[in-house]
Amino acid sequence: MARTEVGPEHEGAQPHLVLPAGRRAQGVVLALHGGAPRSTVATPTFDPGYLRLVLAARSITTRSRGRIAVALLRNAVRGWNGATGSPVLDADWALDRVLATYPGRPIGLLGHSLGGRTAFALVHRPEVRSLVALAPWMSDAYDAHDFLGTPTLIVHGKIDTMTDADASQDLVRRIRSLGGDARFESVPGSHPLLWRSGRIHAMARSFFSTTLGEREKGV
Repeated sequence: MARTEVGPEHEGAQPHLVLPAGRRAQGVVLALHGGAPRSTVATPTFDPGYLRLVLAARSITTRSRGRIAVALLRNAVRGWNGATGSPVLDADWALDRVLATYPGRPIGLLGHSLGGRTAFALVHRPEVRSLVALAPWMSDAYDAHDFLGTPTLIVHGKIDTMTDADASQDLVRRIRSLGGDARFESVPGSHPLLWRSGRIHAMARSFFSTTLGEREKGV
């Protein structure tokens, strides 16, 4: 059965991590939801961004027949909050808990919007074997060297007006120019990526099934 763990408090709230049983899982994905640029409001249980990834997690687990387990992080607060990087604090804690719960399993990251930005902030960690970013909120620049050894898939909706598909494509080009494994996909829909979401979930599941193999990062 799944269990929920509560993380350390900051900004007056605590993150919550749902850890699935994952007994048959060959790989584990940590799912990171979207939010707001600035907010210290506690993330509610039924936050739409979080629920969107609940649906994705169920789809990925079901379609992979349990070979990919998905752990769901609900951030302490809704905002990124400048240099504080509130979601990164939560995600670092959550990744440590996932590693402790599923020792030896390869780990992937799945992030939507602000969650994509959070995933990019963790890509330097050697335990992260692959990354899927859905309509990620990009910072001004990323060092493409940080992504080498970490297969990366970035997906954007064709009519997304909230995040920058061109910046994502540029990152993919820079990673590939260094010999890295990166892919960009443009799909119908807007920022939430709700239209034909099953196709996007299948894309993520296929990517994780392929990339979460038993190998050392960077090999």
